[in-house]
Amino acid sequence: MAQSKKQIYEKYWSITLAYTDVNSKKFIDTLKAIVNFINSNNTSNFNPKMYQRLQEEVSKVNGLTGTSLRKSINQFVKLGFINYKLSSYHKDCTSFLEARTTRKRRTLFSKIVYENSSLNRDITKDSQEREINFLLKTLEEVGKLTKEDIVALMTQKISDYPRGYLTEEELDNAKQNADEIKFYERKYNQVSHFRTVLGKLDDLVFVSGELYFEEDAKVIFGEDLKAEIRVRDNYLHRLYKNQLKEESEEKEGEIMCMVELLDYPSLVASHIKPFIKSSDEEAYDPENGLLLSRNMDALFDEGYISFSDDGKIMLSKELSNDLKTFLNDYRLKKIYITEKRLKYLKYHRQKVFKK
Repeated sequence: MAQSKKQIYEKYWSITLAYTDVNSKKFIDTLKAIVNFINSNNTSNFNPKMYQRLQEEVSKVNGLTGTSLRKSINQFVKLGFINYKLSSYHKDCTSFLEARTTRKRRTLFSKIVYENSSLNRDITKDSQEREINFLLKTLEEVGKLTKEDIVALMTQKISDYPRGYLTEEELDNAKQNADEIKFYERKYNQVSHFRTVLGKLDDLVFVSGELYFEEDAKVIFGEDLKAEIRVRDNYLHRLYKNQLKEESEEKEGEIMCMVELLDYPSLVASHIKPFIKSSDEEAYDPENGLLLSRNMDALFDEGYISFSDDGKIMLSKELSNDLKTFLNDYRLKKIYITEKRLKYLKYHRQKVFKK
């Protein structure tokens, strides 16, 4: 049965993010400051003065003030890391802060958000609505969610649906109502932030802008799925490249191509096991990388060259004789050949190198 427009209410699913990258230093440092504050204070006596002291402590680590500062605190309350009035924090908060891999951090983020998030909660106002759970049950019911579906869900009052999800017919009506009140045009930032959160949850994938459970998407898209959904995290990639630069500077005294040993003004952080084939941990592991000139990167990336376990360059039969002669004396120095790099190089020789 169609639902009436009374379900469209101004207390929509509200989520704003001060930080969109949960692996960033500011996200982690801000959360750590809040957890430390809870550990160091009797927060059962929460009051405005205590909230002010918390803001002062958090401002020291993230440099924010005013509304932006409060937003940076409240996002952790909405996402379920921190509870209303600082009463406690999620039991997996400490593990999240101590996680050594992006893969583990993503899993813990997903668990915390699923178990404890409530988007209309903030540090001074409680809410027990579980919008993420409601969305996931709706996704189970209808199979996929378009951007318009997600916008429509954000306008719904969860208590109007005792079963805990929308049917396809109810979702169609909600979309019509959301369109009539121009919800997306008025709240597009909120929609963008909510989609960002969904994109960070385990076993959910966006394919061409539509949200699926990953298992369902694999059935639908088959082998093309990974290529469809693999997106480079620009911040983590910068960190990955910085680590390769630091390794080169430490071992050579300056930043240079690890093969040509020249200090080009622009160098490439070249994956040994291709990014598209790497797990989240492998994708940003500096030992799955070499700092190369653009020419060397192109040859290595396309499989025209590789390196043996002792660093000797390997040249594809597809290269011209002149180019083989030019490249023949290059090698990867032993100082760059670690135990982990040997495993990645073996993969490159077997799966990428054009023998």
